[in-house]
Amino acid sequence: MTVSETPTLPELDQTGWQPVCALRHLAPERGAAALLGGHQVALFRLVDDRVLAVDQHDPFSDAFVISRGIVGSRWVDDVEVPTVASPMYKQVFDLTTGRCLDTVGKVPVRDLPADLRSFPVRVVEGVVEVDVPVAP
Repeated sequence: MTVSETPTLPELDQTGWQPVCALRHLAPERGAAALLGGHQVALFRLVDDRVLAVDQHDPFSDAFVISRGIVGSRWVDDVEVPTVASPMYKQVFDLTTGRCLDTVGKVPVRDLPADLRSFPVRVVEGVVEVDVPVAP
């Protein structure tokens, strides 16, 4: 392929619904990272084909690693919620809300909030889309 034949990607809008990938490209119970409008997002496809998105940034280690975490579930207020355990220090986060369920006795670095931001996700005709917020 010559340089003139190299396909170019469309410019991403900074905010709003952004296409990320085909649902079939996300492995169930595994994370994937995406860069959307300057935001690093961790995507998780569950066994029921729901896709959830939270910050890729781990507030306890200050590293962008959440998509590499271990997917599981926990009972919270009599409801089973999908979770991810950070690959660094093993804090557990609710994937539906981003809430930190277990700090493992640590505090976030640089006075960051312990919770992750969660992002709205939808699947349209087999394409995963994430709603990127206006401000980080």
